[in-house]
Amino acid sequence: MGLLSRLLNRPADDRAPYRPLWHRTVELARDKRWYAEGGIADTVPGRFDAITLTLAAVLLRMEREEALVAPSVRLTELFVDDMDGQLRESGVGDLVVGKHMGKLMSVLGGRLGALREALALPDDTALTEAITRNITLGENGAPATIAALLRSFATSLDGKTAEDLLAARIELPESV
Repeated sequence: MGLLSRLLNRPADDRAPYRPLWHRTVELARDKRWYAEGGIADTVPGRFDAITLTLAAVLLRMEREEALVAPSVRLTELFVDDMDGQLRESGVGDLVVGKHMGKLMSVLGGRLGALREALALPDDTALTEAITRNITLGENGAPATIAALLRSFATSLDGKTAEDLLAARIELPESV
């Protein structure tokens, strides 16, 4: 614990070890393939959708390994903190931030459920349908392309160790 933290009697940030994974998840959500090839709308709602899609894949991988369950909670807390900050920065007032955060968490929970079921199936039909229902698409939206990229990403995460995940050594596959 640093001197300043001790002087101010502030506890250490228990989420610090998971920040690199959060930042990498956001970085992967900004990959141009989601937008240029998949047709996710390059808007605030579309970017939020790409983040929750990418985060959901990471969280689904983490939930399958006991050692990653507690870190997945910390990763979700980082998502909450980031979204709270984004809302406040965009002008949402203190009185309604909680309501907006509840909606955003509900969206993430819904995506986790839909993707958990769809990724468990052998083909991308249900996954494509889930993406069509849940993702803000531009006029050139290609849900099947997004489904293929997401499945490829989820499969690559399955091959990662807990250490790889926590060190943020994850990437979108080069080709689908």
